[in-house]
Amino acid sequence: MSEMSECLILVDNSNIFIEGRKLSASRKGVSVDWSWRVDFGSLLKQVANGHKIINAILVGSTPPPNDSLWEAARSQGFSVKTYERSRVTGEEKVVDTEITASGLKVIYKHPRPAVLKLLSGDRDFVPLIRSAYEEGWETELWGFQSSISAELSQIVTRVQLLDDVFEQIG
Repeated sequence: MSEMSECLILVDNSNIFIEGRKLSASRKGVSVDWSWRVDFGSLLKQVANGHKIINAILVGSTPPPNDSLWEAARSQGFSVKTYERSRVTGEEKVVDTEITASGLKVIYKHPRPAVLKLLSGDRDFVPLIRSAYEEGWETELWGFQSSISAELSQIVTRVQLLDDVFEQIG
C-alpha cells in the first residue's frame, strides 16, 4: 500500500457492471449472467484498501425510475452522478467527461497529493491520470483484465485487477 493515507475513488459504473457481468457469465459457463450485481460497500472496502476516502464518485446512465441501484450506491458512501443516454444512439456520452471533471476538481482542490483510484479501463482517462501525476498523486487503475486499455495501464502507478477480488465485490 502507498505511504499516502488518502484516496479518491472514481467509478465508471457501466464499465464495471458490464465487464463484471461478462466475467461472471464466463465463470458460470453461460452466455450472459443477468443476476450479477455489484456490492457497493464491498467494492469501496476492497478498493480503499485501508486508505481514508476523500470522496467516492460513481458516474453512470440514468436507470429506469424503479431501479434501486443508485440508492444502494449512495447508502454505501458514493456520490452518484447520472446522465441520460443519447436518445438517438443509446450511448453514454457524458459519463467519462464527468468522471474526469469531478476527479480533476478534487485533485486540484485537495491540499496534498493522495492516491487516485480509477475504476474503469477506458483510454479516455489518460488525460486525468497524467494530470493527477503532475500534481504529485499516485494512480491506481482498478479494472477487469478484459477491459483495461494497454495505454492506460502503462501510465498508472499500479494496476489492480478486479478479477482478483471478484468474489468479494459481486
